[in-house]
Amino acid sequence: MTAAATVDLPALHARLRGLGVTVAVAESLTGGLICAALTDTAGASNTVRGGLIVYATDLKAQLAGVDPQLLRRVGAVHADVAAQLAAGVRSRLGADLGLGVTGVAGPDPQDGQPVGTVFAAVASAAGVRVGHYQFAGERARIRRDAVQASLWLLQTECTGTS
Repeated sequence: MTAAATVDLPALHARLRGLGVTVAVAESLTGGLICAALTDTAGASNTVRGGLIVYATDLKAQLAGVDPQLLRRVGAVHADVAAQLAAGVRSRLGADLGLGVTGVAGPDPQDGQPVGTVFAAVASAAGVRVGHYQFAGERARIRRDAVQASLWLLQTECTGTS
């Protein structure tokens, strides 16, 4: 996945509808941008259950079900946290697929991770798939790239490609 790659959202929704599945999103660094992108498409109410914005670390545990001990041990920016965000939002919002994303948009490193680090995960009945990305640029660009990477991961889950 390159930073320039974009996802065809109407096609993604068509694929989700074709599979008869719904998606829910738990977002940290993107602050709702993924759910906003998903719901920009007409008919998104057929495929999007909703989203959780869990920007604060404690909300990752309280709302999305991330293990508080994991958060204390590794911090909020970690592959396992993304996986638990995805699984938690899937369960809590009653969706077939859960999409979770956490990372560092800057300006400073967080939890030992450099600016531009992003972990995104998709959870399904079959398990969890996690992507690790390293983006460069300003905060807004990192967040935009994180949105596209997360949507791309969701798309690959729906198409069986990687």
